[in-house]
Amino acid sequence: MKAFSRIVLMATSLLFISACGEKSETSQAQVKQQKFKWKLVTSWPKNFPGLGIAPEKFAQHVNKMSNGRLTIEVFGAGQLVPGFEVFDSVAEGTAEMGHSGAYYWKGKIPAASFFAAVPFGMNAVETNAWLHYGGGLELWQQLYKPFGIIPVAGGNSGAQFAGWFNKEINSVEDLQGLKMRIGGIGGEVMSRAGALPVNMPGGEIFPSLQSGALDASEWVGPYNDLAFGFYKAAKYYYSTAWQEPTATLEFLINEKAFNGLPSDLQEIVLVAARAVNDDMLSEYTARNSAALKTLVEEHGVEVKTFPPQVIEVLKNTTKVVIEEMAANDEQVNEVWTSYKRFYDSIKSYHEISEQAYLQNRQ
Repeated sequence: MKAFSRIVLMATSLLFISACGEKSETSQAQVKQQKFKWKLVTSWPKNFPGLGIAPEKFAQHVNKMSNGRLTIEVFGAGQLVPGFEVFDSVAEGTAEMGHSGAYYWKGKIPAASFFAAVPFGMNAVETNAWLHYGGGLELWQQLYKPFGIIPVAGGNSGAQFAGWFNKEINSVEDLQGLKMRIGGIGGEVMSRAGALPVNMPGGEIFPSLQSGALDASEWVGPYNDLAFGFYKAAKYYYSTAWQEPTATLEFLINEKAFNGLPSDLQEIVLVAARAVNDDMLSEYTARNSAALKTLVEEHGVEVKTFPPQVIEVLKNTTKVVIEEMAANDEQVNEVWTSYKRFYDSIKSYHEISEQAYLQNRQ
């Protein structure tokens, strides 16, 4: 009788364990079949070439790879929130994601600018190497964590042109009182050089140049500058790359929303962002050269360069500005220390590899 009771007890236990296992498997299956719908806000006009297309491509990749389990609706600047409110929107959970540039948040997080562009700093390839293999991304994510945001690289335009001017720049004196749309560290450098920097979304630049509210503006390069029609509003186009030797864009992910995804969807989000980051640089490399040819041959744009003495002043001023930022902010100092260490190393290597090759092939 006792033996029979033990058999019954064992059978009951096995049934219970089996039921729990089935319930656990069912629960996991339900999570994997759960569908999510996110909003992604950007700082760019909807579907704007390059910048605005990148988040659209990202959303398409995620939808396909997740088989429709995670769909993302993309909103251009002003459609859901203004372009400069993307960070706050993601932090507050109004949108689960954003696409923008880190230097727009320099008033909130001074060190953020170093993850977008450093005047006379690393180029796009070098910056991506620092982010993904030199500890840069970890510092970036540490910087945004108090705001409940996970940043990842979201595209790169490569070296940007100095911009459009309504007067020639023949000396440093020509910068005095110049009302110029330029942000980030470059804006502070221009301010020290005597200009009057203004920060504004891309969609407001053309009418401001046309009306005289701006004397000059940098934006991106030929591909985007042609799309905005800046050649109709400013006379002189300066190619001299100094303020943004790279323009790293960012995907901002609400941490709570990200943690609410199953692990496979989390991986899809990160891999899709990495794919778009790489794709954008290829796109700009191809499109900029074609757009410049159109500007010159079809619209009669004359491409000019800054005089060496202007570059020298901007370069020296950049050193002063960054040293002051690092001395006055612990986060800036930590980020700059990492950035400069990697920059010095990669610069030395590229002088005898990439840079040497470019000189040799001329």
